Amino acid sequence: MKRFDALVLQEQRHLKWRALDAVENLLMILCGIAIAGFSIVVLADIVTRALGHPLVWAQETMMSFFIYGIFAGVAAATRRNDHLYLAVLAESMSGSTRLFFELFNRGVVLGVALCMVYFGYLNYLDGFKSLRMPSMTPMATLYAAIPICGVLVALFTVEQIVNGLHEAEGFE
Repeated sequence: MKRFDALVLQEQRHLKWRALDAVENLLMILCGIAIAGFSIVVLADIVTRALGHPLVWAQETMMSFFIYGIFAGVAAATRRNDHLYLAVLAESMSGSTRLFFELFNRGVVLGVALCMVYFGYLNYLDGFKSLRMPSMTPMATLYAAIPICGVLVALFTVEQIVNGLHEAEGFE
């Protein structure tokens, strides 16, 4: 059976565990669905408003696609090492100086991820106190994306730290 991993970035393969390739692939698919869904709903909203029959659910649906797309993208970017951090500075170094900056950068990302998990979960629990209109679903359905993203970012960051310290190529 052929593996379906065409969306998995092969750069810095030594920093990745093959077991998490399916998660990266799924995140990339979810990002595509979210951006396509967001675009289609925006277009439908514009057209139906111009025709004088606006979609009641369009704003809520756009918000859902947007928020889940953002947080899936953050997790995917962390796995792919495409997120913004001091990569250029670290890549210009070598030896123990580079190791320090790579670990420092990933330590900051891990700290942010753990804050996303903790505070995102608190926000998620608080989200059951308010409802989205017009569907009357709890705001927690949106807030759930934050701790999920935090868990994935933390997992991918630990993956990179462990592999960067144990592989012969290091973080390079």
